[in-house]
Amino acid sequence: MTTTPHETYDVAIVGSGPSGAIAARRLAEAGFSVVCLEQGEYPNYTSINFEEPTFELTRDMVFSWNPNTRMNSADYPINDSESDVSPFMWNGVGGSSVIYAAAWHRFQPSNFRVKTLDGVAEDWPLTYEDLAPYYTRAEIQMSVSGVGGDPSYPPFDPPLPPMPMGVLDKKMFAAHERLGWHIWPGTNAISTVKQNGMNPCVRRGACMAPACFDGAKGSVDRTHWPINIKLGVKLVQRARVARVETDSSGLATGVTYIDRATGQTHFQPARIVILSANGIGTPRILLNSDSNRFANGLANSSDMVGRNLMMHPHGMVMGLFDDHFDSWQGPTGQRAYSQQFTETQPGSGFVRGAKWQLMGTGGPLGTIGVWPWGKRAGWGEEFHKAVYKRFGRSGMWSIIGEDLPNPENRVLIDPDLKDADGIPAPKVVYRCDDNSRKLVKWHEEHAAISFKEAGAYETIAAPDSRETGWHILGAARMGNDPETSVVNPFNQAHDVPNLYVIDGSVMPTSGPVNPTGTVAALALRAAEAIAMTRRDQVVSSKVA
Repeated sequence: MTTTPHETYDVAIVGSGPSGAIAARRLAEAGFSVVCLEQGEYPNYTSINFEEPTFELTRDMVFSWNPNTRMNSADYPINDSESDVSPFMWNGVGGSSVIYAAAWHRFQPSNFRVKTLDGVAEDWPLTYEDLAPYYTRAEIQMSVSGVGGDPSYPPFDPPLPPMPMGVLDKKMFAAHERLGWHIWPGTNAISTVKQNGMNPCVRRGACMAPACFDGAKGSVDRTHWPINIKLGVKLVQRARVARVETDSSGLATGVTYIDRATGQTHFQPARIVILSANGIGTPRILLNSDSNRFANGLANSSDMVGRNLMMHPHGMVMGLFDDHFDSWQGPTGQRAYSQQFTETQPGSGFVRGAKWQLMGTGGPLGTIGVWPWGKRAGWGEEFHKAVYKRFGRSGMWSIIGEDLPNPENRVLIDPDLKDADGIPAPKVVYRCDDNSRKLVKWHEEHAAISFKEAGAYETIAAPDSRETGWHILGAARMGNDPETSVVNPFNQAHDVPNLYVIDGSVMPTSGPVNPTGTVAALALRAAEAIAMTRRDQVVSSKVA
């Protein structure tokens, strides 16, 4: 194999999604030279037209969440034949923030001490109070809008004003007030005013696919990469990283990557290597970076790399109403949310809980399929009846359940499957356990009570679906003990002191909420720690 040498950087970051972009910005601000390697390119928001009648048909061809379906040139295959859930991601500048719904949450303080409270999973090696100032800073960077004062959290205020409340939202607030249940206006990484290069949301309801055409959603290709480039960060697109290289003492020296445009192999030397390649891509790189010294994969003396994969058990309940309202409008992710049942419910038969997020049910094509409605709209007169019942007359509670870590749910290297560049591809083994099934069923039943209280004449629970793997977490967990974790509380690998994992892989537990807010705060905290301890950082003599 021939490689082309490159200039040595202080930091090489693999992946340009939220964690990589946030870390790159903080380190560049601190004076580090930073290069970021991204296997994809900038998203082409003009590849489909929102105004065309065929919009809903063409969007999934270009912006599908599932890389095995989408199969863009930047994607790599994932063997999910032994998984109950298909993992979703976006490979390109901005990472999965390009296609996320932008529902934004902090963890509640209790989410950091699950083992103490319920005797399951693990406690985090840090607390809500440790992370709170980084949540605040990340929320400013990501243009988060919402309403402060939510009693389910310690005090904090989103930096931007909230979305306007619609008819559906008001129905549900009144219902929850009668029930005595928590509900709060949605907090989203969506700009509601023009600021920092972002435009105010016009509520197209196209946050997730094909992403935000109007420049309102806080995806990091818009919020961070223009700033990062001005700060001097070098962004290398179409660069697929094969492995992290190490010297004879076990320190990282840089990464080997393949230029997808030319097929040429390159070595990018760096004093510090940061992996921000998501909960599947990061363990894939670590396991592929085996050597004589690291026979089971890099940073894997604990045998925890790839283990404890979490992807949030998920449910959906629709409520059908007689009156017509604005349920096709955005935001997609959450108009409101309820954290009434995020903790373990005594006598329920399961542990931990779930957040509900109130969503519309989308445009006309969103009303005719099997999922989430349980059956197709039919033909002829039945088709018209179904669309009439569902379009503009329905709402949805999306249920995000806490996933408990299980070492047998994991990312492995497939013995046969390879990507287009010949790099061994990942295999995902993931099974939903009995606790998850009971949790989702209980929450679906209670979400139906919520809709009925709001006046719904019928409720429908979505059928089981594999297509729910939006949140990929836990496969390189953090902890204080090198025998049971991959990185320390500041995301530094126990086995390789100049290697850091900065993405959702490090989360010891999944929480019952959308994880990007916590991923962003962890990234900022880790990057700040690198900046503050740079004088003590151990690096390889080959790149010193």
